[in-house]
Amino acid sequence: MALPESCRYSPAMREPLPRLFDPENPFRPRRFRLIPVRTLLPNLITLLALCAGLTAIRLAAEGRFEWALAGVVAAALLDGIDGRIARMMKGTSRFGAELDSLADFVNFGVTPGLILYFWELHELKSAGWIAAMVFAICAGLRLARFNVMLDDPNRPAWAANFFVGMPAPAGAICALLPIYLQFLSFQPISVPPVLTFIYTLVIGGLMVSRLPVFSGKKMGTRVPSEMVLPAFVLAVALFALLVSYPWEMLTLASVAFLVTLPLGWLSYQRHLRADVRAAAAAPQAEGDVRYTPPASADDRTERPTRLN
Repeated sequence: MALPESCRYSPAMREPLPRLFDPENPFRPRRFRLIPVRTLLPNLITLLALCAGLTAIRLAAEGRFEWALAGVVAAALLDGIDGRIARMMKGTSRFGAELDSLADFVNFGVTPGLILYFWELHELKSAGWIAAMVFAICAGLRLARFNVMLDDPNRPAWAANFFVGMPAPAGAICALLPIYLQFLSFQPISVPPVLTFIYTLVIGGLMVSRLPVFSGKKMGTRVPSEMVLPAFVLAVALFALLVSYPWEMLTLASVAFLVTLPLGWLSYQRHLRADVRAAAAAPQAEGDVRYTPPASADDRTERPTRLN
């Protein structure tokens, strides 16, 4: 019985199989590139912050709002140090920037909106869900605008001291103010759902607004030697107060931040007026008259052009 053509022996079978570990073999397995630890550490902190935000959603769904708020605060603290550590260790990367934006959207957009909905906004049914959804969308839009503005070459140097709109972490902490007021030990306060609905929309609107807000990204990069020990004592004291009196400290921090918003706008306007005055004085400093080249080869007379 004759074998089919596909099963017959071929002289090509004598050729040796390609060696997978031959350096000249293009099909050899690709070796993994080593990643420095200084690049992995900031991303690990960002992932821990994301875990805290996702866990806060679960705790809020189970009705444990105290621990849910602790998860949001922990995510905010971790978000405040991951970027600084990346810059200090020179471990910044495009991957880390994108991961940080996605984590911020979950931690400070989705999580606070769901916590407010599970806590009180669900009493308003669809209206409460709309408020929670609008808050999360505003956080996403604010983060997207922040990423786009980083590549703007026309921004003045002093603009780096300001955020455009309320930052997402601050917006999340301030949006949960009605829950802090209810948990205050010395005088429990019950906030009506309608006021919580309006307040949530106001905070969401501040995040997508053009309001200049002070930025703390350039603070703390250098500490005088004589202020090192007081800085340590202050940091420990603030952490101890936050652990011992969480609702009082969070309420105080939220109210203080909201009160200082007009100060950021006033400072931004002063910088703008200074730029306008500098631009108006620049021509006089350089001279009122400049010369332009002749319009044609026949015109040999230089004509002055006045800068007005």
